[in-house]
Amino acid sequence: MHILKQINAFILDMDGTLIDSMGIWHEIDQKFFAEHGLTPPAGLSDQVNKMTMQEWAAYFIQHFKISLTESEIIQRIETLAAGYYQNIIQAKPYLMEFLDFLDQKHIPYGIATATYKSSAKAVLARLGILDRMQFILTAEDIPSCKKNPDMFLAACDKLGSDPGHTCILEDSLHCIQTAKQAGFFTIAVHDPHTPARDWQEMQKISDLSGKDLQEIILKL
Repeated sequence: MHILKQINAFILDMDGTLIDSMGIWHEIDQKFFAEHGLTPPAGLSDQVNKMTMQEWAAYFIQHFKISLTESEIIQRIETLAAGYYQNIIQAKPYLMEFLDFLDQKHIPYGIATATYKSSAKAVLARLGILDRMQFILTAEDIPSCKKNPDMFLAACDKLGSDPGHTCILEDSLHCIQTAKQAGFFTIAVHDPHTPARDWQEMQKISDLSGKDLQEIILKL
C-alpha cells in the first residue's frame, strides 16, 4: 500500500485499458476502406493508433487517395464507430472492482482518451460508470492527444494534482513513454492486442504493470 501514499489521483486511458475495444478498429477500418473500394493494409490500425485524428485523416488522403476532406474522414469514422461503442464493446475484466478500489481509497480519477467524446460517453454510460468519472478529455479537447504531455497535464489540472503525485494507467507503449518523460507515475496494463515487443518494453519502463486490473489492485 506504500505506492498509494504517493498518489493523489489517477488518469485513466479508456480503449484497451478500461474497455475491450481495440479489436473493433480493424473492422471499422475495413468498413471505411470498403466504402472507397479499398482494402486496408495489414497493421493499419496499429499504425494509426499512434497518430492524432488529423494525422491519420491526412495519411488516408495522401497514401490511399481517399476523396474526402480530413474533417469528413474524421466524421465518417466517428459514425462507423458509434454503433460499437453504443451497443457492443464490453468492460475489461475487473473494471468495476478497480473503480470501487479507487473510490474506497478516496482517489479521484478521470478519462484521457484518443477516442471520440461521443463514443466515450456512450460506452461509459451504457456500462453505468460515466457519472463516476471526474471528466473525459479526448482528442477533440487536446488535438495533440498523447503524442506530448498536454492531455495528461490538462487532466492533472482538473484533478488538482501534479505529475509526481498522479498515476497514468495505460495499455499503449507510446503513451507510457510520454507520461514517464513528463514525470508521471505509470502503470501498464496488458491488452491482448498489444504487440509482444511493446508489452515487454512497457513492463521495463513502467513503475508498475499487470496482466489485468485485478493484478494492479493487488500490487497497489
